[in-house]
Amino acid sequence: MGYFESFRRTFTFIFVVVMPLVIITMVVSSSMTGPDTLNELREEYSQPHIPSVDHSKLTELQQNFTSPHEITATCLSCHTERGAEVLANAHWNWEREAYIEGRGVTYLGKRNLMNNFCTGILSNEAACNRCHIGYGWKDNSFDFDNPYNIDCLICHDQTGLYTKAVGGAGYPPMDENAPDFNQIVQNVGRPSKDNCGYCHFVSAGGNNVKHGDLEIALLNCDKDVDVHMARDGLDMSCADCHKTERHQMKGCYYGVSSSDDNRAHCSDCHGHFPHIQNKLNEHTIKVDCRTCHIPVYAKVNPTKMMWDWSSAGKRKDGIPYMIKDSLGNPTYLSIKGDFSWFTNVKPDYVWFNGTADHHLITDKIKSDTIKINTLLGSATDENSKIVPVKIHRGKQPYDTEYLTLIQAKLWSDQEGQGALWVDLDWDEALKRGMAYAGLPFSGNYDFVHTEMYLPVSHMVSKASEALSCEDCHTRTNSRLEHIEGIYIPGKSYNATIDTLGMMLILLSLGGVFLHAILRLVSWKKRQKIN
Repeated sequence: MGYFESFRRTFTFIFVVVMPLVIITMVVSSSMTGPDTLNELREEYSQPHIPSVDHSKLTELQQNFTSPHEITATCLSCHTERGAEVLANAHWNWEREAYIEGRGVTYLGKRNLMNNFCTGILSNEAACNRCHIGYGWKDNSFDFDNPYNIDCLICHDQTGLYTKAVGGAGYPPMDENAPDFNQIVQNVGRPSKDNCGYCHFVSAGGNNVKHGDLEIALLNCDKDVDVHMARDGLDMSCADCHKTERHQMKGCYYGVSSSDDNRAHCSDCHGHFPHIQNKLNEHTIKVDCRTCHIPVYAKVNPTKMMWDWSSAGKRKDGIPYMIKDSLGNPTYLSIKGDFSWFTNVKPDYVWFNGTADHHLITDKIKSDTIKINTLLGSATDENSKIVPVKIHRGKQPYDTEYLTLIQAKLWSDQEGQGALWVDLDWDEALKRGMAYAGLPFSGNYDFVHTEMYLPVSHMVSKASEALSCEDCHTRTNSRLEHIEGIYIPGKSYNATIDTLGMMLILLSLGGVFLHAILRLVSWKKRQKIN
């Protein structure tokens, strides 16, 4: 009778208490992960975009265009409010208003910030602004309030024929190499990844140079390179994630951005609890999705990891020269110095809360290595997560008396203008560049080490290739080796926690043995009674 009563009580406890808890847990888990989220996303992005307008049928576009400004004026005659929208966006202004702690309200962007690739656009606008969405920004007299300076075609051309001239301040070639404007204007539409890639894949002077996760291979890749853009996958365009409303695009490039505003997040599509296993969902509280799902970048073509300007200016037999590696990548250029390139790069990892600071050209140098940008965040910041980054290391000129970075004049379309890329004269290039910027230059310079931190967001791997537990939770070669401020089981060492853990293990084992001994003693007593 005692055994039956014990069995009844156990069964009742399981049925009344345990089973409801299991059911509730399953329901909550299901609601967090969403009903077949991935299939819904596949269905959504597999639908082809059908344009609502056939521009080839519009009479306004049948004329013979000879000037890019005429094209813009014609576009705006129908799309009447689009000009004002573009004039307000960051792609046009190349700066944003932001509040940075310690600096106050700032207006920073490509038009005034330094970097450790081509260093900056001041005095180099005619060359750098080939990737600006406007016409004619060749110096500081450019009119940012004139909507007819907008280049509509660079984002909306669907023929692949449109291009901008080298050193043309944003204009297309206007000679015998001019594109067929009439064909192009009749074939415009929603921006594709070809349009975005025209600038973003080749920024800093070549394919995949800057970001490492943005390159021409994404135009025709498979899922081993990127699960989102893959031709054999969803074949998504940039605008699918960087959603746009009134020409305001989601997404921030933290080489120039400072505020946690209008960012594109994985959770925008996948939700905050994307995994079936709740233990993985718990990780997303402090670990960014990209940390696990982008185990390497530069999967196809190499990316530049180091740029040493100090060796620029050399000649062989009186002329500039180039050295290439076995893959054809330049490892030395007289006009730019030494480089190093790598493929299948493992990211570094930092705490990041979505805000950043930047080293301004007027800031005093206070260390042997300058952080061109600083991604802000810490383990104790509730808004911070661990994110993967590319750290690009450089060596660039600074004023040894004023202790500030120096902007060099790099580009000119003729000799004798002090441009480094033409005359190979550092003294003149630095003097001309700082004079253009309206900043003092002592005439004495050397080169200082710099670092630039670029979050890695593309080249997302298949789930089967994401990081495993062992990649981070290990004492040796942990991916998160340099992450501080948080206890990571298997990687971190804390005497108190480790001692308590060992005591709990020993107590658990002791409890098991004690329970077994008591059961054995009880069984022997029952045997004697029987």
